[in-house]
Amino acid sequence: MKLLRYGAPGKEKPGILGADGKIRDLSKVVKDIDGEMIASGGLAKIKKANLKRLKAVSGKPRLGPCVGHVSNLIAIGLNYRDHAEEAGMPIPKEPVIFYKHTGCIVGPNDNTMIPKESTKLDHEVELGIVIGKRARNIPSKEKALDYVAGYFLHNDVSERLFQIERSGSQWGKGKGCETFGPIGPWFVTKDEIKDPQNLNMWLNVNGEKRQRGNTRTMIFDCAHIVWYCSQFMLMNPGDIIVTGTPPGVGLGYKPEPKFLKAGDVVSLGIDGLGEQKQKVVPFKA
Repeated sequence: MKLLRYGAPGKEKPGILGADGKIRDLSKVVKDIDGEMIASGGLAKIKKANLKRLKAVSGKPRLGPCVGHVSNLIAIGLNYRDHAEEAGMPIPKEPVIFYKHTGCIVGPNDNTMIPKESTKLDHEVELGIVIGKRARNIPSKEKALDYVAGYFLHNDVSERLFQIERSGSQWGKGKGCETFGPIGPWFVTKDEIKDPQNLNMWLNVNGEKRQRGNTRTMIFDCAHIVWYCSQFMLMNPGDIIVTGTPPGVGLGYKPEPKFLKAGDVVSLGIDGLGEQKQKVVPFKA
């Protein structure tokens, strides 16, 4: 299933993308696409619903974040060997965990706002994971994907000045700014993604090829990441993990980095998970 949320910011309704490409309203089936819905068995309820009887949504509504009311946005850094190398960072021996403030979460096609005093705005196409049930000290990596509800596309928008030069090793300063967390368009249930470790991913800026990769080149795969995070924290349904980016970020370009500026258009996608497009706009108080 490709689940989504549509409508004005803060007033999104639950929906599902049909095989015919039309969005159908799920308001009569579940209240929202979020952790509470997942925890209460809402995915099974949606699966049993007769989608043909659901109202098709007219026009082209705004798509909101594909998961609502996210409590925890956990991020994994330097999880592709060639990206770590282009960033001049050592290859991690264990997953690098940091956090993005949930206030950064926006819809997949919402504008990216340049933060005040920003000079090094960057992009990162990433695979995201939706946690499907309470995960705490998962006993083995082999069991880890049992705790996953599905996957989504994410642009880990980053401000390198804040992240690297002003961070004091606290990456969150450059990762959690307003609009830095577009997720969606869909939350795709894991039954539709046969192998999360074989998904092509891409990102362009103004039509120029920037990032190209495949999730098979992750240093730590999805199962390892979910298992590993559960050893240090309690994760609940609706929590999300974003899993790192392949090479081609603006920071890594030689001889000069290619950072984003106002007016740029970033487009990105992952096999089976849809596409996003964001316009970069100036800071607005």
